[in-house]
Amino acid sequence: MPKVRAAIAGGSGYTGGELLRLLLFHPEVEVAQVTSESEAGQPVVRTHPNLRKSTGLTFCSLSDLAPCDALFLCLPHGETMGRVQALTGLSERVIDLSADFRLNNPEDYERWYRTKHPCPGRLAEFVYGLPELHRDELRTARLVSSGGCNATVVILALHPLVKHGLAGGLGIVVEVKAGSSESGRRPTESSHHPERSRCVRSYRPTGHRHAAEIVQELRLEGRLPLYLSATAVDLVRGILATAHVFPDRAVSEKEIWNAYRAEYGREPFIRIVKERSGPYRYPEPKIVMGTNFCDIGFEADEAGRRIVVMAAIDNLMKGAAGQAVQAFNIMHGFDERAGLEFPGLHPV
Repeated sequence: MPKVRAAIAGGSGYTGGELLRLLLFHPEVEVAQVTSESEAGQPVVRTHPNLRKSTGLTFCSLSDLAPCDALFLCLPHGETMGRVQALTGLSERVIDLSADFRLNNPEDYERWYRTKHPCPGRLAEFVYGLPELHRDELRTARLVSSGGCNATVVILALHPLVKHGLAGGLGIVVEVKAGSSESGRRPTESSHHPERSRCVRSYRPTGHRHAAEIVQELRLEGRLPLYLSATAVDLVRGILATAHVFPDRAVSEKEIWNAYRAEYGREPFIRIVKERSGPYRYPEPKIVMGTNFCDIGFEADEAGRRIVVMAAIDNLMKGAAGQAVQAFNIMHGFDERAGLEFPGLHPV
């Protein structure tokens, strides 16, 4: 069978580079084009030096994009919606990694992004690209909007508890600790050295836009209040989410185990991490670095009236490029793990 000819629009950022790394080694993919307005005409490896001797591709302009089998959009937030007609006309299957089409409701978009969506009628055409919740829809999808990194880790952490009625009416409190690459390649003049820009967007105590995706996907509106905060920590890659859930009754650890096993027992990229001893008893962002895994652990307090859930992902992988490739695999009927088998490194 011929390989799928894929293109990446907006390939000079961290997410675009990570996506290119994955697709170059995907057994079913040929990368045809990678665009960058700022780097057009330059070798890809000048921006992504880790890919030296892995590709001879040169960045082209967005206006030079040719039709392809699959198009990945890694453009800055707000860019895709302005070009959606032209971009979706270039490929039968399009995966957008920006925030432009993640919300189903135009009113929600205006509320959280402080502006009206320019093409609200097209929001419903995109499937939210979280395989663990939307695998059946992804199999027949033409247009996919990949979930935000913070939203992804929180949704995966909480989905079994919400679905199985173990989250009570007091609400859910979540603190997200994220690495500096979440801010992108150019948040400051020193952004090409992410370790120098770790204070960028260092704290978001309220009003985080990814809360909208969490509320939407877990169907919390009118049911449970969500309190989400985000803090930058001394990492380049990685997110650790800690959620506090307050059941309406005492809940045993066996019930919690049953909920997570029911939802994730056969999921290829979710691991329940809950050891009795040792240094890695709970999820650790460094252990999932470079992988598409989401590690989830939990603890119930002695009275059973509070559940603490911890979840870790690599924000550039399961939170962005890896998840997009996972959705791509499902859309094309490939093994869901294709191109995503890397197990991570230890020690790091």
